[in-house]
Amino acid sequence: MHVRGYLASFSKCPLLVSLRILLLVHAGSPVHSQGDSQSDNKVMDNITVREGETVFLRCEQGDVVTHTAWLNRSSILYAGEDKWSVDPRVSLVTLNQEEFTIKIENVDMTDEGQYVCAVQTSSRPRTTSVHVLVQVPPKIINFSRDIVVNEGSNVTLLCQASGKPEPSISWKFISNSGDLASDDELLEISSISRQRAGVYECAAVNEIDTDVQTVDITVNYAPSVSEGRDAGVTLGQRGVLECEADAVPEADFEWYKDNRRIFNGFDDMEIVSTGSLSKLTFYNVSDGDYGNYTCVAINKLGRSNTSFLMYVVIEPTSSTLLQVQDGSGGEKAVNFHTCLLFIALLPFLLRF
Repeated sequence: MHVRGYLASFSKCPLLVSLRILLLVHAGSPVHSQGDSQSDNKVMDNITVREGETVFLRCEQGDVVTHTAWLNRSSILYAGEDKWSVDPRVSLVTLNQEEFTIKIENVDMTDEGQYVCAVQTSSRPRTTSVHVLVQVPPKIINFSRDIVVNEGSNVTLLCQASGKPEPSISWKFISNSGDLASDDELLEISSISRQRAGVYECAAVNEIDTDVQTVDITVNYAPSVSEGRDAGVTLGQRGVLECEADAVPEADFEWYKDNRRIFNGFDDMEIVSTGSLSKLTFYNVSDGDYGNYTCVAINKLGRSNTSFLMYVVIEPTSSTLLQVQDGSGGEKAVNFHTCLLFIALLPFLLRF
């Protein structure tokens, strides 16, 4: 080691000895509040600072000060103008006869604790201590992912958060007007129904801030098919049968006439299924198309079906014979033009 190194180390020895003696002498002494004239050990009010902010530590000097230092848990941060801390966030603000102030920037939880300003004067040593409290906004650190379950299953969602003060946790079912679901870390849903599927929100709150996360629950269930509506179609015209199914996951559709399955393009028919709706379209209805049809909706949890009847409809025209039903069940055909002539002559006949 060079001579200069020895001299530099030696020059710090009196300061170290003074500080060690100062701390040892008062280690077992009772601590009094600021303003107690019977002691030179002062305790300042706690300093509360939010994570990421800057805290200023101020110590009054006075008298003739021979040595002064700021310490944190027995580690020297500053001894007079000399910086002992290797932390770049710690720096000197003011050092004069009135005060000795340092600052710590970008405060985090590791900075929380007691800080001591030790002063050696010409008369006697004294200390000033202050406790730094670091507040931390909430952060959700453990959270359930989106899940897919079958209807009737039991579901448990987890939401854990850090922060200081300790954050409160609450769950809301935001897919249903934001109803409160739980005020605990765990949200438990027994025998979940399809109505409870949707988005759930966890909020972690303390006096500093709020952190929010959402999770989506998908509930699978077997298809439920709406009742089929019969359709009357004129021969040679276009006809459509519609089948709607409620299911998760979405259902696949199958169409049958009697017991025979119908495929796309079969006998001038087309099947188009989109989402929950399937349509069976006839582009040119023939006599063989009339009859009973069945729509079947299928997913991995089950199936459901409904039936339809497609029947013939005769459209009346000016040349069509009027069909008059008599009491015996027979039919009498009356020429349309003859009927009109009779109606026109009726007022004249009533005169006789």
